Amino acid sequence: MLTASTRSLARKASTNASPQRMMSAITGVKGREIIDSRGNPTVEVDITTAQGTFTASVPSGASTGIYEAHELRDGGSRYMGKGCATAVANVNTVLADAIMGMDSADQRGIDEAMLKADGTPNKANLGANAILGISLAIGKAGASSRGIPLWKHYAEIAGNPIPETLPIPCFNVINGGEHAGNKLPFQEFFVIPTGAETFSESMEIGCEVFHNLKSVIKAKFGGDATLIGDEGGFAPPCDVESGLDMIMEAADKAGYLDKVSVGLDVASSEFKVAGEDAYDLDFKATEKDPSQVLSGDEMIALYKKLIDKYPIVTIEDPFDQDDWANWSKIVAEVGEEVQIVGDDLTVTNPIKIQEAVDTKAANCLLLKVNQIGSISESIDAVKLSKQNGWGVMTSHRSGETEDNYIADLAVGLCTGQIKTGAPCRGERTAKYNQLLRIEEQLGASAIYPGMGFRKPAWMG
Repeated sequence: MLTASTRSLARKASTNASPQRMMSAITGVKGREIIDSRGNPTVEVDITTAQGTFTASVPSGASTGIYEAHELRDGGSRYMGKGCATAVANVNTVLADAIMGMDSADQRGIDEAMLKADGTPNKANLGANAILGISLAIGKAGASSRGIPLWKHYAEIAGNPIPETLPIPCFNVINGGEHAGNKLPFQEFFVIPTGAETFSESMEIGCEVFHNLKSVIKAKFGGDATLIGDEGGFAPPCDVESGLDMIMEAADKAGYLDKVSVGLDVASSEFKVAGEDAYDLDFKATEKDPSQVLSGDEMIALYKKLIDKYPIVTIEDPFDQDDWANWSKIVAEVGEEVQIVGDDLTVTNPIKIQEAVDTKAANCLLLKVNQIGSISESIDAVKLSKQNGWGVMTSHRSGETEDNYIADLAVGLCTGQIKTGAPCRGERTAKYNQLLRIEEQLGASAIYPGMGFRKPAWMG
């Protein structure tokens, strides 16, 4: 239901606007609570214009950085404190009033109006989940108003003249850390089809390696070990090296050993020993092994050993979000050959990215829109990263929805790489399937970056 103030805004918009502007003006904003892939509530938003209703939903992370924008949860007993009723109410009242009647094609203007309504640096007042839900739905409405695909709309907002690059997929085929109940400390193990020639071929490779990996794990550990984690990957009772060994064995069995690279998301903030230069690789065990507590230098030695033994091309969050010295050290030692990705370190925030640029603490941004809370700010983060020679990896969250907008975002912003889980579970395959559709739309002009994923064509 429209309030008196929103009706006034809508009337004002209809009086002063051109016919095209009237078609794209926001006439309705509706938020609701839906359920994400982990069974927790999240925010979904409908934006209505004369052209229809456009819906988007917000993801949520399990392994979250302390510097991320504020995700507003209700607390109390409902949904074990994770309810989003307050964020939804903010969508339907304060935020709706702030943007009603505005042109849905004006992504930045709408995002800025919401930031002004919130009035805090990290969206603590109204909630990043409330603001992002609207920001994402606005993107879809804006693309429709201009009669272009969402990926192209994102490209034009960002000033990307070459939106033809499909991202290389980083398939998370083994889950550990906070994403699985095994003892594996590292959170994600990627199969990356760097040797594919097209995105379609990369999907064939990823799916076939995934199925072969299931057979390898079952033969070693039994059928129970092929149960899957939050992002669709398997969660076997292995250690880091045996996990990588199984991935390479699966790639060999699938016939793609020469076309596959691998990567890691260590998510080391989850097992940093407080107040010490130490990381507890046995952090999930009930009876801990003291030999598994490594110093920063010992962690770097471990990473170097793995890089020498396996075709590793990317390592995400090798150190804690506040361990700047060790971040800078690992970039200096392996950053030329291996991409060092900032997630908890940079939280898609231009301020944190600039700090990492200045200290040479990373060379790739993990793009998670809910870490910063709006599309416009996400674009700013990508531009800053690219201007400083970084790579950009578009990313889902462990708590996902069926929404597939990050596929369009990865193409529109020419990130060159994406991680959105294993080729398993509907909320993960939704993104891969959208990329297959975009590849079909692009036809012969579609570019697959392969080993050039760190430096795709557009540099911002």
